[in-house]
Amino acid sequence: MTTFLLIIHILVCILLISVVLIQSGKGAEIGAAFGGSSQTLFGSRGAATFLSKLTTAVAIIFMLTSLGLAIIQTKRATVIKDPVPVEQQKEALPQQAPQQPAQEPQKAPPPQK
Repeated sequence: MTTFLLIIHILVCILLISVVLIQSGKGAEIGAAFGGSSQTLFGSRGAATFLSKLTTAVAIIFMLTSLGLAIIQTKRATVIKDPVPVEQQKEALPQQAPQQPAQEPQKAPPPQK
C-alpha cells in the first residue's frame, strides 16, 4: 500500500510542477503594470481557466497523498524491519571469561619485636 501511494504521490508531484509552470502569470500584460486591470468580478481572464481548475484538483490530490503517507508512516512501531528479541540478543553476545582480579603486590611482613 505504501509503495502504491508513494508512486501516485510522485506522479502527482511531477504533474503539479508541470501544470504550474505551463500557466502564465496573472498580470503579465503591460497594462497591469500601471494598474489598468479590468474591474470585473473574476478579473480579466474570466471565472477560471482549465489550467487553474486542473491545478486546484492536482493540488488537492497532492495534499491527500501527503496526508495518507504521513498517517501510514506514523502507524509503524519501529523503523527496524525485524527486531531481535532481548533473549536472542543476550545469546548472541560473546561469552567472556570472568576476569581474575589483578594480583596485589606482595607486602613486606611486619617487623618482629
